[in-house]
Amino acid sequence: MSWRSSWAVARPPADGRRARGERRRRELLAATLRVIEREGVSGVSHRSVAREAGVPVSSSTYYYATLDDLLIATLTWSAREMALGFGAVKPTPGSVARFLAEAVGPHRGRTLAEYELYLLAARRPELRPAARRWITLLSSVFGTMQPAAFLGFVAALDGLLIQGLIADFPPTAEQLEPVVSLLMPPR
Repeated sequence: MSWRSSWAVARPPADGRRARGERRRRELLAATLRVIEREGVSGVSHRSVAREAGVPVSSSTYYYATLDDLLIATLTWSAREMALGFGAVKPTPGSVARFLAEAVGPHRGRTLAEYELYLLAARRPELRPAARRWITLLSSVFGTMQPAAFLGFVAALDGLLIQGLIADFPPTAEQLEPVVSLLMPPR
């Protein structure tokens, strides 16, 4: 018997409770982002998130005892989700420009909610590790850049996203591509 099969035998039987719990957590985190999209971070409460998710308030407080727990989990989850999306982006100016254009165009509300959480980390130290995940995630895609060039690139991407969020009309990928080309050092 290999170590894998003996480990598998020792595991408790899967009864679906863990999967249901993970699904409920994701529902609450997605609902939190939707509340932030609509009302800002100040609109987040266990009651507003539970109402948005269509679950009892006790579910929200069961999984996330405090609002800080809920906000940290939401920021961490959204960074992970963004990483999955950004991980599929080729490290080319055109691909990065398309990703940015979608973030400030069709996905504007979510990007705004994520930046609101990101900026909240400046006031709430407990959110800072989750907020810094954005840099870590980008380094996994663009890790071959020189450190100074990489930090400048990340700062520029943040600036482009913020400028796109406050623009009357979001920039298109075609408008962003020349800018991204200037920012991306040759690989």
